[in-house]
Amino acid sequence: MLTKNSSVKTTFSGVDFSKYSSKTSEFVKEFSKRANQKGHFLNWVNLPQEQLKRLDDLYAMVESFKKQTGAKKLSVMGIGGSKHTVEHMLGINGLNVSHDSVEFYSDVDSISLERFLYRLGDVTKSNFMIASKSGSTFETKDGFLRVQQMLIDAYKAKGQSEEEAKKSAAKHFIAVTDANSEKSELRRTSISEGWIGDLYIHDDVGGRFSAFDDHALFTLIWAGLSKEDMTKLLNAAQEVSSLSLSDDLEVNDALKEGIFWADAKLNGIEASVHQYMGSMFENTVYWHAQMQNESVKDTLKQVAKVPDAMHHSAEAHFNPANKLVFALTVPVDNGVCKENADAYIGALTKSYEITGAFFREDVETSKMGLTPEAAGAMTQLRAFATVYQEIVEAVMTGKELPEVLDSVLQPHVEFYKKNLKGGVVVPGRISK
Repeated sequence: MLTKNSSVKTTFSGVDFSKYSSKTSEFVKEFSKRANQKGHFLNWVNLPQEQLKRLDDLYAMVESFKKQTGAKKLSVMGIGGSKHTVEHMLGINGLNVSHDSVEFYSDVDSISLERFLYRLGDVTKSNFMIASKSGSTFETKDGFLRVQQMLIDAYKAKGQSEEEAKKSAAKHFIAVTDANSEKSELRRTSISEGWIGDLYIHDDVGGRFSAFDDHALFTLIWAGLSKEDMTKLLNAAQEVSSLSLSDDLEVNDALKEGIFWADAKLNGIEASVHQYMGSMFENTVYWHAQMQNESVKDTLKQVAKVPDAMHHSAEAHFNPANKLVFALTVPVDNGVCKENADAYIGALTKSYEITGAFFREDVETSKMGLTPEAAGAMTQLRAFATVYQEIVEAVMTGKELPEVLDSVLQPHVEFYKKNLKGGVVVPGRISK
């Protein structure tokens, strides 16, 4: 018998789930028949349990990578899911709080590059993870080529020959990309230049759904997540996968969240709010916004961190002319601020319950972040709920679902990418 995950507790108000109970099996069947099937981009469903088999290799690879150069920092170079999922996972696990072990670079302008290099100091004191499925993502390739040349120049300045400097620079890089060198330019570079290790962006795992893929796990290990805690995190995520494919609505919180958001749309409420309380969620907001924009494909959901966003957003939230639904994710506070934090959360809860449909998500905490179990569970819940929203809306309106769900695809991103082609931009080009 399945039981609900105890590290994440979700309570709902203002939505009648009984209207959907007769369709629960159909919702789950639509999800289940596609999960982990080739070409359906739902390979993230069982990814946590597959990653558990690789932990020894991943931990050994991190140790070897550190020893290879003596670098204290890892710089993650990637965009979208290659960046936001990693930042999210570091934040909720209470890692890299002082930004002393991991840096990020995903920009293409000169000022951002200068700021990144300023934070690094000596470029030879950092290792670099280059994350790109195709290996030819313009933004990522541009940053990589610039840093690669800086490393070569730095080692030449220390007296090494051009060939020696290239070999020394190569020791600072690791690729996270497609396993197939025919598909990935970056994989070909990694092989030809002798970069360490084999890290993958797994097939049928889209960037926003990749919080348990290699780039995220490798970075968590670099930043100090113990193997024991990593195991708990992945087991909790896989447990949510099992619960989320159950047709028992009492245990399937992901489906209930999907129904919650779909119910609002079906009742003509286009705008919605999901707020996260506390600094650990600063980067979760970016990841969740990416999930919303790329999967639900609208820009009417506000995803924000409170208290920062609460005071200035309240004027719109509680204006009777605006019809919204609300969600609030809050940490279980066990520290010195507990009484005030609980009172604040209580005030928000009461206010939102009166204003519209609402669900509150309480997540267990430990030290400077969530417990590993809560981190794994909450992250996997977000992915499942996003896809279920599409399924619920389609089933309830009699709309035929596509063979591959829209929520896992992103065909429109190519609209701007096509304008980068044809020699308009050259990665690594030095402006005169």
